[in-house]
Amino acid sequence: MEERLQKILARCGIASRRGAEDMILEGRVTVNGQIAVLGTKADFDEDHIKVDGKLIRKTESKVYIMLNKPEKYITAVKDPEGRPTVMELLKRVKISVFPVGRLDYNSEGLLIMTNDGDLANALLHPKNKIPKTYLVKIDGFLQDKDILSFKKGIKLEDGRTAPAKVRKVREMSANSWIEITIHEGKKRQIRRMLEQLRHSVLKLKRIRVSGLELGSLPSGAFRYLTHDEVEKLKKETTT
Repeated sequence: MEERLQKILARCGIASRRGAEDMILEGRVTVNGQIAVLGTKADFDEDHIKVDGKLIRKTESKVYIMLNKPEKYITAVKDPEGRPTVMELLKRVKISVFPVGRLDYNSEGLLIMTNDGDLANALLHPKNKIPKTYLVKIDGFLQDKDILSFKKGIKLEDGRTAPAKVRKVREMSANSWIEITIHEGKKRQIRRMLEQLRHSVLKLKRIRVSGLELGSLPSGAFRYLTHDEVEKLKKETTT
């Protein structure tokens, strides 16, 4: 049965549907020797579908991993500029996985890695409004009017953000730590929101995705999610 190519790639654990669309746009996917375009449909059982020249196969088992991404790593399977990617931190994982969403090169913290394209798509889909919480070190101190701006939404060049939750964590002599929770996925969103309020981000770490906590996992380390954690994530994306 024919279906959209990005859906096939997601089901086979190649990437999330959004990530698969990027692969197609980059010309990395072929169907029967022809470079695919967005909108291409294929039959997994009848057509030869390749990514980067390799024939894709059905994934036998699903893998779910939490990685504590360090700074100076790209959240991607490959980087054309040759910078280190998060895949280099998962060399002991024998089944291919991909990152769910992105963390900036200079950001760190909780990153889910999986080969479950359906769950990845559900976690990223705007309709599910999955909350993501960040611990952020900024120059200066948030004022009450800044917190109100977060609650109302901040106007960026690509539109106004949805309301965000913010709380002060600790203040020091020249800078402070705050906690921000958002459910959108705009590029560099937290950094741009704070820039609009004239605060520079000195450090940014994602500590929570929905109910999944980073905890004490060391920087650069990973662990497999428990069955209960996976089931909870699935439940939160279907309610």
